[in-house]
Formats: sequence, C-alpha cells, structure tokens
Amino acid sequence: MQSASATPADYTYNRKVKTRTAARRPANPPRAKKPRIGHAAAAADGAKQWVQRRSAAIVILQSEPLARQKWASHGFSTREGGASRFENSIARSQQTELVLNLGFSDWDQRARVDENRRRFQKALGAESMKLVALRQIHSDIIHAIDAVPAHALRGDALITAAPGLMIAVQTADCIAILLADPEHRVVAAVHAGWRGTLKRIAEKTVGRMRMLFGSRPEKILAALGPGIGRCCYEVGPEVAKEFASQFENAREWFDGPYDALASGEDPNPLPWLTMMPPGHQPDPPRVQLDLRAANRAILEGAGVAAKNISASDLCTACRTDLLFSYRREKPTGRLMAAIAVLR
Repeated sequence: MQSASATPADYTYNRKVKTRTAARRPANPPRAKKPRIGHAAAAADGAKQWVQRRSAAIVILQSEPLARQKWASHGFSTREGGASRFENSIARSQQTELVLNLGFSDWDQRARVDENRRRFQKALGAESMKLVALRQIHSDIIHAIDAVPAHALRGDALITAAPGLMIAVQTADCIAILLADPEHRVVAAVHAGWRGTLKRIAEKTVGRMRMLFGSRPEKILAALGPGIGRCCYEVGPEVAKEFASQFENAREWFDGPYDALASGEDPNPLPWLTMMPPGHQPDPPRVQLDLRAANRAILEGAGVAAKNISASDLCTACRTDLLFSYRREKPTGRLMAAIAVLR
C-alpha cells in the first residue's frame, strides 16, 4: 500500500490560534457540542449538501452530490473511532484519547496508523482497494496514475480513472478537495494549503483532467472538505502580498487590514512613538484568510459550475472535538480525504 510520510504543515506562523471570540474564552476551553452537519446552522454555498455517516465507531463526512454517484466511493475522515493513543493538549484534563490518525507521525506507531487506514477504508466499503497517498510538499505537482506506484510520489494532487485504486490526500487544517467527472468516470484528490492555493493547484488539476481524459469542467463535481476557517486562519503580510500579486479578487477572501498589508505599507513606520523599549513592540498586524472561498473561486474560474461545488463549513480549529487542527493542537493527527472509481 502506498503511503505518505509526515511533512511540515502549511502555516506561516506557529502561533496560538486567535478567533474573534478568543478574548472571552478560557485558556483551555472544554470541548463544546456544536451543530451537526445539515442543521440550520450550516452555511449556504453548499454547506447544507453534506452528511455525516457512522460505520461502527468511525464517523465519515460526505458530500451528497458525490455520494449520489454510484460508480464512485468517497469520504472525509474525522478523529473518532481510531486505534491511535493521542495526548490531548487542549483539554483541561490532558487526557489520552483514541483517535483515527491516518498520517504517519513521530508520536504514533505505524501499526496503529495502518489499522486506522484499514478501518477508514472499511467504513467506505473499500477495504479491498489499494490506498494511494502522497508525500505532500505544498506544491502544484499533480500525478495521474492507473496502478499503485512503485514508490511514494511527491506532490499534492492525484488523478485516476482506474477502478480499484483509492486515492487520498491528508490534512490537518489545509483544504482537501475531491473532484469527480461523472461523464468519463475520472476522480481526483487535491491538497490545498495557502501555498497550493496560491499556485492554483485545484485549477491545474481540473486542467489535467481535461487534457488527459476529456473532462468538461462544467460537468465536474467538487467537494471541499473541512479545513481551518476564516475565523481562525491568521496569516502575515507576506501571504497577503503574494495573494494580491496573483488574484485580482483576493480582497474578498481576507478579513483585517488586507489593503495595507498587501500594498507593503509599513504598519508602524515610527516605532519610537509607541514609547516601548526594544523588543516590546506590538506584533505586526495580520489578516485572516478564507482558503475555502479562495479555492471555490479558483474552481469556478477553471469552469466548474458553482452549483456543482459543495463546501463543508466545519473549521478544524474550532471543531477539535471532531477534527484535527495543527494550528490549535500541534502535534496532532491527520485527516484523510479519499475517493475511488468502483467500476
């Protein structure tokens, strides 16, 4: 079975997550029950097109439009129902919990990850399939495969039309995107952090499907899985500048002083006016990035119909009761988004 090794997360700053309500939260907030998928709290733009399915102890998230494709199988994992023993760093009791970690990590045993992957595939009805993952490197490298590779491939997107292969990407805040072409029965799995988003990896994957298999973008179905939300994904001026240089409409994806940071304006040109000693100046201003909105716009720009894009509204940093978040928990486990052609 092809596997992916642990790689550094796609985050510019390793800082404690801040949210708009962070000032009112205790230092180590207890896990709270939040609305399940499909309830009235779900946002528009495809968020209501998601279902939560349980198989034994495993909880799987699925996009309804993809789930209706009887020729394919797909799912987005959660943290429940695994064999890995994880020391929860944000719970008050610092308890150890059993989690479904699907990525090979320093804190976990390989045998447990293999068992977790077996359970995940069984929950998808794909236990007999070969699972193919990547050594993810936050790139725009795309691989089209028709058999299990002889060695782990480096890149961030996989495409296949071969029945019996389950292709997958791993995340712990980044956005996992699954694509399916019902006309030609081609599927893809894409890993998009801010670097991959900046490089338009989703658009390039759609282009590769079109070039290799004749896929028509307007017929492709896309599912954007859980990831760190606009509420929690804080980035610095260099990220704002990069997005401003590549996307005309990037302003729509940011909260905060985007215009000032994107223009390169010095937020504190006269630091002596703060009357603070050296080393005590306030942190430079930051902005909050909406990776899901950015990738939705990129897919639409590639020709994917808006009505064919479903995006989960679950934030990994807010929902550590259900998902893994590198920014909030590090170290943490890895989620997996997988898709396969059945016939």
